[in-house]
Amino acid sequence: MSTKWLIDPAHSEIHFKVKHLMISNVTGKFKQFSVSAETEGDDFSKTSNIVFTADVHSIDTGNEQRDTHLKSSDFFNGETHSKIHFHSESYQKKGDKEILHGNLTMHGMTKPVVVEVEPGGIAKDPYGQTKAGFTISGKFSRKEFGMTYNAATETGGVLIGDEVKFNGEIQLVKQA
Repeated sequence: MSTKWLIDPAHSEIHFKVKHLMISNVTGKFKQFSVSAETEGDDFSKTSNIVFTADVHSIDTGNEQRDTHLKSSDFFNGETHSKIHFHSESYQKKGDKEILHGNLTMHGMTKPVVVEVEPGGIAKDPYGQTKAGFTISGKFSRKEFGMTYNAATETGGVLIGDEVKFNGEIQLVKQA
């Protein structure tokens, strides 16, 4: 029996980190995103379909000028590509880890990515809703998605790192 799950936005968040000047990380988040999943019963290891979508225009790094630059054609090109989209291909247990394989589409390009998943469990809230929690993490190369903007520093380094690390706390609500 197929079970549908939808995001609980009040108890979920997605963050990312990118090196700046190669000495520290800049952290950001998406304020508007959705996640849905289809499972066999409550068994997430038998997940047939997980979809994540984020609104590029909801990016928030705590700096309005930087956020505007990230939405520009130098990075996400939000006017043309306003959504980031992930669609799962497979879910597997690998030792003590759980791995989600799927395709990430952003900036008009689709590439495979791997997401590490740490299940937090399933519980009923005080209102009788069944919820499932997960911690997720992964990384990808922004250059592989055509986001090549950068600038050289005085010392010959680069302003922005290529590797983007992401993590999230996701809570899903079982649909009746």
